[in-house]
Amino acid sequence: MKSQQINSSAGLRGEITVPGDKSISHRSIMFASLAQGSSCIRGFLHGEDNLATLNAFRAMGVDIDVSLDAVIRIKGKGFFGLCEPTDILDCGNSGTTIRLLSGVLAGQKFFSVLSGDQYLRRRPMGRVIEPLMQMGAQIWGREQNRCAPFALQGSPLGGITYHSPVASAQVKSALLLAGLSASGTTTVYEPHVSRDHTERMLRYMGAEVQVFAGGVSVEGGQQLQGRDLEIPGDISSAAFFLVAALIVPNSELLIKNVGMNPTRSGIVDILCSMGANIRILNERHAGEEPVADLLVCSSELRGIEIGGDMVPRAIDELPVVSIAAACAQGTTTIRDAAELRVKETDRIAAMEAVLQTLGVEVETHADGMTIHGIERFNGGKVNSCGDHRIAMSAAVAGLRTSTVLEIEDTGCTAISFPAFWELLHQVAIPTGKN
Repeated sequence: MKSQQINSSAGLRGEITVPGDKSISHRSIMFASLAQGSSCIRGFLHGEDNLATLNAFRAMGVDIDVSLDAVIRIKGKGFFGLCEPTDILDCGNSGTTIRLLSGVLAGQKFFSVLSGDQYLRRRPMGRVIEPLMQMGAQIWGREQNRCAPFALQGSPLGGITYHSPVASAQVKSALLLAGLSASGTTTVYEPHVSRDHTERMLRYMGAEVQVFAGGVSVEGGQQLQGRDLEIPGDISSAAFFLVAALIVPNSELLIKNVGMNPTRSGIVDILCSMGANIRILNERHAGEEPVADLLVCSSELRGIEIGGDMVPRAIDELPVVSIAAACAQGTTTIRDAAELRVKETDRIAAMEAVLQTLGVEVETHADGMTIHGIERFNGGKVNSCGDHRIAMSAAVAGLRTSTVLEIEDTGCTAISFPAFWELLHQVAIPTGKN
């Protein structure tokens, strides 16, 4: 089990580019494989989660070439050109892989089984299995169709209107993908708007997608066309460096080519509400996705209330937001974030343990936490619980500790950000060398 030791920093300086967006990378492999014709993908994130998606489609007969210039070339097989896999499709740690794949496989003409690692097998799958079965899917899963592994026997599907109890891009995307192979119209309503990478990429690749207040719908029988795809930097990865530069004095950091999709950029809005000095520069588009460069300088932060529609726009970034809150003046309260309980780990409980080790006063709730800011963190030892975002959030905190912070089980950062530690050491100036 890998561990890392982090020392306090005298500032973060320089210019960096974060890896390609994890969510868009997943979809680029899936949609290009299901399209007719060829696609070239640039900026793909070669993290363990995304490679699970790539390997799954290779196992179903898709020709995927990863060249030395880091360009991925895919010869699409069309929606019904996939082959029956000869083995279980291993989704690793990736909730996106297993849930979106379930939507693809539900309407195929073959049998398949989806599983993953010990953490993924604990995550709730009923939220996608139940509506897929309403569409006519035949699925058999562990714990009464609530957990992986689960098996699917492809069958004809019919469109449904589904009111999702949670705002989840994975649920929505699984149903939209199933809807493309179904007869009639598939409509998904959500309590809040979730990230819309699926809708944008479907449109970019030639599908008609109807987006309206509270929901989205697709007609079955549409074909996707191969396109070249440029994947912007992942704002979830940039978030760790945004917060690090904000909380460490004497910092000025330029993060280039960051995806600024409005359904994902809640982290920037939250930090600016806390008083962050973040400038959005060179705004542009990569395909359907907005992109910009972010210039961030160390700032005096203040506590705020976080909840409601803001939470789905920043759900993956809330662990590192809690580190920013611990450095802010006053109190920060995070509400409406019960979804954090069912991520790779219970991220509310995991961050509570990290913050308590740092000496931060924190109270947890069923759907969030209340954090009281302090001037300086204690050092000590914390555990990531095998969760990449917990490990990287703890690393950000370590840049402000009074003594060394040791983080256990840090190999998990390869799931979404393989070069995280190298990049952090590149821009973080050791104390005494400023």
